Amino acid sequence: MDVVARLRDLVTDPAAVSDDDDVREAHGRDISPHPPRSPEVVVFPSATAEIQAVLRFAGEHRLAVVPFGLGTSVEGQVIPVEGGISLDLSRMREILDVRPDDFLARVQAGVTRVQLNERLAHEGVFFPVDPGVDASIGGMVGTNASGTNAVRYGVMRDNVLGVEAVLADGTILRTGGMAVKSSAGYDLTRLFVGSEGTLGVISEVTLRIHRLPQFVMAARAVFPDLHAAAHAATRLIQSGMAIARVELLDEVTIAAVNAYSGTAYPARPTLFLEFSGSEVSVRHDVATAERIAAAAGAGPLEAEEDEEARARLWDARHHAALAIMATAPAKKLMSTDVCVPVSALADAVAEARRVVEAEGVTCAILGHVGDGNYHTVFMVDPDDEAEVARAARINAEIVRFALSRHGTCTGEHGIGLGKRAYLREERGAAVDAMQAIKRALDPNGILNPGKVLG
Repeated sequence: MDVVARLRDLVTDPAAVSDDDDVREAHGRDISPHPPRSPEVVVFPSATAEIQAVLRFAGEHRLAVVPFGLGTSVEGQVIPVEGGISLDLSRMREILDVRPDDFLARVQAGVTRVQLNERLAHEGVFFPVDPGVDASIGGMVGTNASGTNAVRYGVMRDNVLGVEAVLADGTILRTGGMAVKSSAGYDLTRLFVGSEGTLGVISEVTLRIHRLPQFVMAARAVFPDLHAAAHAATRLIQSGMAIARVELLDEVTIAAVNAYSGTAYPARPTLFLEFSGSEVSVRHDVATAERIAAAAGAGPLEAEEDEEARARLWDARHHAALAIMATAPAKKLMSTDVCVPVSALADAVAEARRVVEAEGVTCAILGHVGDGNYHTVFMVDPDDEAEVARAARINAEIVRFALSRHGTCTGEHGIGLGKRAYLREERGAAVDAMQAIKRALDPNGILNPGKVLG
């Protein structure tokens, strides 16, 4: 059977189906150290009906289908471990509906975060989930993405009102709606958020959007050591102020950012902060934050009101992963992704530093510590068995410490290939229920096989 020819019959543009080696290779990897594997063919659908036709064909011939956004996942979610079809949604980039009075927007899955916010800015609203990279909305739904704004606005799960998804048999399923709440039946929307393409291919998303804040200030607080910075972050959250962002960058991260972005920040553990609301409340919160930081040993806050200055600060934070990758361009990024209750944050960060130092690894520690989520990041040669084994040991120790503190193995990156071993350890019998749902929606196991549940 000529799969490529058959697939070209199913789409409007025959050029939307490619078996070119370079195209296939680009769809066989992400930024993680997980081994790449090229799909047999890449399809670029331009409409839900084309996704439906591809899935019906794939189901008939038992071909694996792996949804692909922009390839920015870090747990191997887009790697087609069984070959088959990579379904690239980048042509589905239409913003279908913006309703600022209802605080919602409806978009196709290939729309990117930056594209959406450029459109929303004209209406005085924005979409807050900000994982740093310019990820696609569909991909962000698939992994339940988080980011710098999560402490104030929540994660993807909190900002998705509904999805349109195509199931393995081609059924088009629409969940949720445009009302901000509903008690009508099971919450299928949240079932698909975080499903990593294993239950269906998300084609459209209805999102909750928010009014742009009236007044914003960003600030940096520099600390004598990592524990002091983590402790101050905990106290900031426990103070009850409506802080918008609390980001931790250790001295290794700051040094990498300086080299990559041309900044000159002091190479010491630093909190990047943002405050938003009325000017009176923001200035009060900044003063409170400065007192809390000073009590933990920080110097005066370096605060910024100017929009360009704030953008430079957050560009530096968003480029942190790229900056670390630039320190060892021949290697691949390894990032842990645990999340713990905020009260356990300082101890968890200290334990992470102890673990990597015991293994003799130079690592960076950074993260969205306002909600207890942090990353231990270092570079790994995927062809070096000793380095890969050491990375696995580090990850295991950090995860198990987090679980012992009632945390999770993944705060925002998802399970993918890398966290499967810890899912049952964390969720127990709930994994059996997940497997039953998977079998019900994808009985032939064609949707992103090998991910999440193995």
